[in-house]
Amino acid sequence: MIRSLSPAAAAATVLAALALSAFAGGQAAAQGAVKSSHGAWSLVCDTPPGASSEQCALMQNVVAEDRAEVGLSVVVLKTADQKARILRVLAPLGVLLPNGLGLNVDGEDIGRAYFVKCFQDGCYAEVILEEPLLATLSAGGTATFIVFQTPEEGIGIPVDLTGFAEGFQNLP
Repeated sequence: MIRSLSPAAAAATVLAALALSAFAGGQAAAQGAVKSSHGAWSLVCDTPPGASSEQCALMQNVVAEDRAEVGLSVVVLKTADQKARILRVLAPLGVLLPNGLGLNVDGEDIGRAYFVKCFQDGCYAEVILEEPLLATLSAGGTATFIVFQTPEEGIGIPVDLTGFAEGFQNLP
């Protein structure tokens, strides 16, 4: 089951992780360095301005097979205090926000995450990556994230989970 962050935790996470927003915006090549690749996932690290240490995220950028204009950036990171693991998905502007972001792994409905904030590069949905969801993603083959452009029209965007478990283990 996907569990959304509480409003206070979401705000703190967004503020603490704004430096990583460039990762989610697909600008990792310009902003950070790919430290390693794990299947379909890249471990990207950068030292944001004002930060005392390097921050890293496991990420993958994907595009809907039948809609080239609809893409997602999927980012997994640990908070600076190492107390929480976050799954953040950046969806493009123009998605229907009240419907949230659906998640299906290998044909099983996992749940929905709600969008917490929109910026000029898109809208973010974030959830705490708790052990059951981490285990599901680690053992899965394909995750399908579903965004909505109308209440009836969901667009499924497949995300390859190959290398996710290994990449997460290498996430500092």
